[in-house]
Amino acid sequence: MPDSLYHVRAVHCDYRSSDEEVYQALKRATDPLTGAWDKLRQARRIAIKFNSDWPRDQVVMHEGHRQQLVSDPVARATLRLLRERTQAELFFLDVGVEGIFRGIGTEVCVNLLPILEEFGVPYIYGHNEPVEWVQVPGGGLMFERYPIVRSLVEPGTAMVSVQKMKNHAFMGITLCLKNLFGLMPLQPNGRPRHYYHHLVRMPYMLADIGRIFNPALNIIDGIVCQASQEWGKGEHARICNTLVAGDQVIATDACGATLMGHDPQSDWLTPPFHRDRNALLIAAQSGFGSVNLSEIDYQSEVQAPVGEFFARQFDTEDRVISWRRTTAEQGLYYLEHRQELTDKYANQYILLQMGEVRWADPTGVLQGSRRHLSGQNPEQAMWFKFVAPQDAEGEHFEVYERTLQEISNLHPS
Repeated sequence: MPDSLYHVRAVHCDYRSSDEEVYQALKRATDPLTGAWDKLRQARRIAIKFNSDWPRDQVVMHEGHRQQLVSDPVARATLRLLRERTQAELFFLDVGVEGIFRGIGTEVCVNLLPILEEFGVPYIYGHNEPVEWVQVPGGGLMFERYPIVRSLVEPGTAMVSVQKMKNHAFMGITLCLKNLFGLMPLQPNGRPRHYYHHLVRMPYMLADIGRIFNPALNIIDGIVCQASQEWGKGEHARICNTLVAGDQVIATDACGATLMGHDPQSDWLTPPFHRDRNALLIAAQSGFGSVNLSEIDYQSEVQAPVGEFFARQFDTEDRVISWRRTTAEQGLYYLEHRQELTDKYANQYILLQMGEVRWADPTGVLQGSRRHLSGQNPEQAMWFKFVAPQDAEGEHFEVYERTLQEISNLHPS
């Protein structure tokens, strides 16, 4: 399909391959992506987002590869190709949260530091970087604007997203689009992780930041992978002997999902999307990328599925339906009562449940899971909101209206 806007290649790469063999496989996958390389060659700076944040002493290994994070040979091959084919300044930026949450220090969780040092690529901890509010191209689906680390959106900067192929208990899959979530700044200049990692919001939010960052090159490490969920103690390893590369993030992930045995055109309540809507489908429906493989110039050396993948279900379907419904109801309650809530809770984060503020705090640091904070009504969602007198976000509350209608269509009362 030479006239396609999107180009994706999947190649075979045995898990026992040497670094040189992994490099040659990734080169084979990326060589046809001429549009991606044109953008990268024209860039003054290239920001690389590797999926790599986790305490080193807890990293799960399988057959010499990280099971849940990008493996060294894939990172090394990526940096080597960028060094060989561009003149840009390379840097790796992440807003890793594990070191903060666990109180163990940030660099303890940056698993690729030796590889970065080998190639002279600096690691930038995004939590300490200046932040600016950035308008989503086209106006946004969930919010009009997001706080973004300034260096990622400076003119002349291109991005590369490199992610492990794995399932995700909340979003069903976590590929190159979900990888970008790790770039979102934290409070006080940004938002707490669980502000966006939120029922109803998250799939639309991911589509929005996909548009903002719009990676020029997307790479999925599918050599050794993980099914079921994003973390764990080592269960559900999958040896898939696959590398995927593409020039558009949604199209790349659609092909990656297909290789996992998932239908990228499916949506909520169809596996693996047990918990919320399919962010890839939402993005494509808004005109950003495609989840229809007939619209993608996709060529593969491997046959789908490359492994037996599935997303773990922690909660019953009835409870998830209730959570999504009541999340949307509380969002609309806030809209209707915005002024009175602003008068009382300005510049604080609040949790709304059943039309009442159950918690308020200026820092946004929740002392425990919303599962536990929900108290005697665990089936009732707690909607999280920063009450701003001057609304910098521009939240699209019509998403909540559509959510209620979608739930009503699927499960009439």
